[in-house]
Amino acid sequence: MRDGKYVILTIDDDPDFLDAMRLFLEASGYIVVEATSAEQGLKVYKENLPDLILVDLMMEEIDAGVSFVKELKLIGNKSPIFLLSGAGDGMTDNIDYSRLGLAGVFQKPVKNERLLGAIKAKLK
Repeated sequence: MRDGKYVILTIDDDPDFLDAMRLFLEASGYIVVEATSAEQGLKVYKENLPDLILVDLMMEEIDAGVSFVKELKLIGNKSPIFLLSGAGDGMTDNIDYSRLGLAGVFQKPVKNERLLGAIKAKLK
């Protein structure tokens, strides 16, 4: 938390998606920090220690998001993580999200109000 607001880290290689998420989340009262790759996301995570993380499944590698989540688990992350995927239900069915400790999975395009409800529930 910074200045009385929750900090959300969004990680996606699509700058338009990052812009849309930032605008929506900031308008909803959150501070947003961003990264365009899993590697950069890890650096931004360590610098900001966000309260919640939104990470794309497929970025520089097909499972970059999953690799990022596993890395966070190794360093003791306690922040809720939501995985975002545009890969389709078939792709998301092949990953054991409960073992990764994810707070949830959202299919792109993300419905903003549904995402906001999930974020609010996890940050209470």
